[in-house]
Amino acid sequence: MNIAFVPVRGGSKSIPMKNIKIFCGKPLVYWSLKALEDSKNIDEVFVATDCETIKATVNSFNFSKISIFDRSDENASDSATTESVMLEFLDKNKFNENDLFILVQATSPLTQSKDFDKAIEILKKENSDSLLTCVRTKRFFWNNNATPLNYDYLDRPRRQDFEGTLMENGAFYINSIKNIKLNSNRLTGRISIYEMDEFNAIEIDEIEDWAVAEKLMRIYMQSTNKNEPIKLFLSDVDGTLTDASMYYGDDGEELKKFNTRDGKGFELLKKRGIKTGIITSENTNIVSNRAKKLKVDYLYQGLQHEGKLSTVEDICKKEGINLSNVAYIGDDINCKELLENIGMAACPYDAVKEIKDIPNILVLSSKGGHGSVREFAEIIIDNT
Repeated sequence: MNIAFVPVRGGSKSIPMKNIKIFCGKPLVYWSLKALEDSKNIDEVFVATDCETIKATVNSFNFSKISIFDRSDENASDSATTESVMLEFLDKNKFNENDLFILVQATSPLTQSKDFDKAIEILKKENSDSLLTCVRTKRFFWNNNATPLNYDYLDRPRRQDFEGTLMENGAFYINSIKNIKLNSNRLTGRISIYEMDEFNAIEIDEIEDWAVAEKLMRIYMQSTNKNEPIKLFLSDVDGTLTDASMYYGDDGEELKKFNTRDGKGFELLKKRGIKTGIITSENTNIVSNRAKKLKVDYLYQGLQHEGKLSTVEDICKKEGINLSNVAYIGDDINCKELLENIGMAACPYDAVKEIKDIPNILVLSSKGGHGSVREFAEIIIDNT
């Protein structure tokens, strides 16, 4: 059996309650737990916490593999070590001593299920006792007495010729339960290394790490199908291209406020050869005029729920593409079916909860009508 262990205490000092602080639209701990839930080689997952709020948050995910372990007050203090929590857990639970124990850090949210699966395979293939994760850095390191540690400054290598140095990134560790009990350490004996992609170097310890990690998450991990190029970009209107407010003149004329930055996003996509369109439940001349201004390739108004998906399917047939080649941004439940079925889905920061909860949706940092479409457009461009 392969058992994952995720320690998340409530007393974080640098970022208060960071383990359940919203990160890319979900509590931080969600991302590690979702990767473990989806891993084919992880059998059970235990979240060790002392905080009732964290317990409630984890339970709200309704993951089938997840259980809560109540860590003691002593092992939830600022001075407690991760090893002490691990040993407390193993002392209170009876497992086969040959079972694998995977220590997972919630502060490394970019870890994916494939990472756990590949690492376990490497450990077994190399017949090692334990394993740690690393990333390769091509930076040059020096010690305090001005001596280089990993290169010869008299023969400075080019980056492309430099092998670099492996750096422990703390994403996760694997060992047998027997070894941990005997040595009171996460690593023992013959150690293997699982090398992760360089963007996994980030570990969220300080508030400055947070913004960097969110940016990396959006670039590298949020597309549901990164292997399929985006060829068609579509947007909802109210709550997406607008802030969802309704404005009326004295004569009852309806008005909408649009953001010029979003308009630029459409322009940038078109320059990349990506066709654009608007699909909305509303049916107004205002939207028609905005679509004309944006020079979109497609405009469909008055579509509800399943009507949006079937319309996009028709567009795909016309363009000779698949739904996996479509990116769409929407904010409310009438967008849900379409968002669940296309290649790259996004929503503004202030979208309704049911939309934010769609698996793998990109929750943007901007609100509707405040540049969220532009933000999404730039992410698509960064991934093309």
